[in-house]
Amino acid sequence: MASTMKNLKIKTSTCKRIVKELHSYEKEVEREAAKVADMKDKGADPYDIKQQENVLAESRMMIPDCHKRLEAALADLKNILLELEESNKKHGAEVEEAEKVIAEVEQLFQAGN
Repeated sequence: MASTMKNLKIKTSTCKRIVKELHSYEKEVEREAAKVADMKDKGADPYDIKQQENVLAESRMMIPDCHKRLEAALADLKNILLELEESNKKHGAEVEEAEKVIAEVEQLFQAGN
């Protein structure tokens, strides 16, 4: 039982970390896109613009990767909660925190679709 609660904490933390990472990449994409637009407006060297567009493309590629990892982490977290439910141990601050994170992640996925 203690190991299940420890797993619950770990999986909850993993979800939180990936959400932070996802938001970070989304902000980075916004920054890089603004930089590309600014370079184009100022008539920057086409080579430099191309390099900046490559940076933007790399940042954009990280978002679907984060989504996949977050989906997997969410599934893991739900499975652990299910285990706790089946053993009638579904209570406590850790469980409440996990449920809160699940709701936040599911809302994030709905907003993205």
